[in-house]
Amino acid sequence: MAHPLPITLCVDIGGTGLKMLTLSYDGKPLTERLRTLTPDPPTPTRLLAALDQLRAQIPKFDRVSVGYPGVVKHGVTLTAANLDPKWIGFHLQGELEKRWKKPVRVANDAAIQGYGCIRGKDVEMILTLGTGLGSAIYVDGHCVPLELGHHPWLKKTYEEYLGKRGLKKHGEKKWNKLVQEAIEQTAHTFNWDHLYLGGGNTKKLKLKEHPHITIVSNLDGLTGGLALWRD
Repeated sequence: MAHPLPITLCVDIGGTGLKMLTLSYDGKPLTERLRTLTPDPPTPTRLLAALDQLRAQIPKFDRVSVGYPGVVKHGVTLTAANLDPKWIGFHLQGELEKRWKKPVRVANDAAIQGYGCIRGKDVEMILTLGTGLGSAIYVDGHCVPLELGHHPWLKKTYEEYLGKRGLKKHGEKKWNKLVQEAIEQTAHTFNWDHLYLGGGNTKKLKLKEHPHITIVSNLDGLTGGLALWRD
């Protein structure tokens, strides 16, 4: 008897919202996208309880891909800029495997969104404009994790200007100008061939059309989870 093709539960953890859906082996959504607000305060205990409630609405799955808003190594979350400090050093992969009894792989959320939209050719970069600023860079489809958001820029950091706090402080017009300056800076720094812009605040962008810049769907932050199982 042939082994059934695995169904992947894709989870996107954000500073504002938690999202979840399942994908077939060839990347087709099998459920509606489920969403709930990220609890406040977003401690591991409260956030995992919210994920458990979403997961209870999923009929079946065989493995799990998780996008986390920070640095992840070997399933351990090492930073938590937009979550609770208790996430620093938390073994998220191991905890979810224990709770859900399925194999789990965890990666940076921006890196996963990039996997959902890149073409896999030349140098490609993604910036996600959400609660913070996510980033990743790809060379012929191979991901290089990148925490550009916390890199010094102007008088602060990229995230201070381009994340939700920067948008609120400077207003849409100035924020758009700052995004354009950041795009130009990354082009000079990383020499990308194509740039993807994702995240909830892309709806506030007023960029001129550019042949090498694409605004991508938030759904890519979930569908890109399939790439974590390409061995």
